[in-house]
Amino acid sequence: MISPLKLIQYKKKELRLYNSIAVLLISFFLFTNYSFAQLSRDQFVKLESALGDQSFFSGHLTGFMLYDLDSQAVLFEKNSQIRFVPASTTKLWTLFASLLILQDSTQTLRYVTSGDTIKIWGSGDPSWKYKKFKQPDIQKLLAPYSVVVFSDVNQVSPSFGYGWQWDDYYYDYSAERSSLPIYGNLVQVKKIGNRPEVFPSLFQSAIRTTTKPIKELERDFHSNTFAYNPATFLGREGFIPFLNNPDLFVRLASEATGKKWIYTPEILPQDQRVFRGAPIYPLLKEMMLESDNFLAEQLLFMVSDRLFKELDTERAIEYILKTHLTDLPDQPKWVDGSGLSRHNLFTPRSMVALFEKLYRILPESQLYDLLPTGGKTGTLKNSYQAVEPYVFAKTGTMSNNLSLVGLIKTKSGKTYCMAFMNSNYPYSASAVRKEMEKVLVMVREML
Repeated sequence: MISPLKLIQYKKKELRLYNSIAVLLISFFLFTNYSFAQLSRDQFVKLESALGDQSFFSGHLTGFMLYDLDSQAVLFEKNSQIRFVPASTTKLWTLFASLLILQDSTQTLRYVTSGDTIKIWGSGDPSWKYKKFKQPDIQKLLAPYSVVVFSDVNQVSPSFGYGWQWDDYYYDYSAERSSLPIYGNLVQVKKIGNRPEVFPSLFQSAIRTTTKPIKELERDFHSNTFAYNPATFLGREGFIPFLNNPDLFVRLASEATGKKWIYTPEILPQDQRVFRGAPIYPLLKEMMLESDNFLAEQLLFMVSDRLFKELDTERAIEYILKTHLTDLPDQPKWVDGSGLSRHNLFTPRSMVALFEKLYRILPESQLYDLLPTGGKTGTLKNSYQAVEPYVFAKTGTMSNNLSLVGLIKTKSGKTYCMAFMNSNYPYSASAVRKEMEKVLVMVREML
């Protein structure tokens, strides 16, 4: 038999439990009334079913948020508070930092002059002899001088980012970072008969044959020596990163400019001048549409240089987070510009918060111009196809991680922001993308 005192204590505990449950239920209903105010019950049930415990997405970690930019209300969310590896959707954060700090032009280099000598410190501009960007007029800057002294002491961050995969070193999407890149820090490869021909041509003498069963020209991990098998060479890889070092850079720069370049590791003086090369918008567009990792990393270098006169990715990221992104719903772990690192971690709702900032600061035409369009442009050219494009978003793909962050346009003519993030799936990326498309088509049709 329970004593009266214990019975009273038990009833009090029971009452506290009921009160706690009641508070939770009230909070839940208040939250759902706010978050899903624009969804009917049937619409909510459809989305819950498409993303819930019995769906394809129950076999791995999935986060989703659908947000009305006009009313600033969340329509639907699933695991939006959980952190995911964002892969190349990290470039949205680099875009934001670049727009705020660099504004309209690249940051090419800093320099001082004395007599017939000019001393140069690179600021991270990636455009010199890379792709078809408007070129910084370095020739004009150097014209009055016979000797160019180059220093890279202002580069604090290493050539590879924190958490990059070491075995990506010979793929073009993992080119090294540097203070003053040339040729995108890449060797161009062309197949001539059954052998490779490379540019810049000074690398040609470093090519050897091998009997190893490799199908492409491959670079040694520790040096700029290359090997290919004449019997199996396919020549499908058009570019290979070279291993950068000061001696190699001054050789390439001397050859490209016709000037004598010398490497001297001098500290950047206080009275240097700034040389800004070209409009930045083409770089931003290429980074976003083609998901160019090299451009993303170099853009953060330029941000750091503009802020601190040194190339320090970690410091630049810390500054942006502490000054312009203090109001995010969840603290992100942001470590590089491109998303190559698996140490990056973002929640879907912080992705939406970041995208809303971009939506507010960019003219609508520019925002759409920068975003890959489903079935039309960039990394979405072959995905989310429709007569009328309905997905405008940045993609992010890494083994076992697939994300999509941007805009979705519905049949009613409304445009919503969404973040759709997947991690730890055991399938191919194409299988996950196909299921994501089913969800987004549903959203397009019912809203």
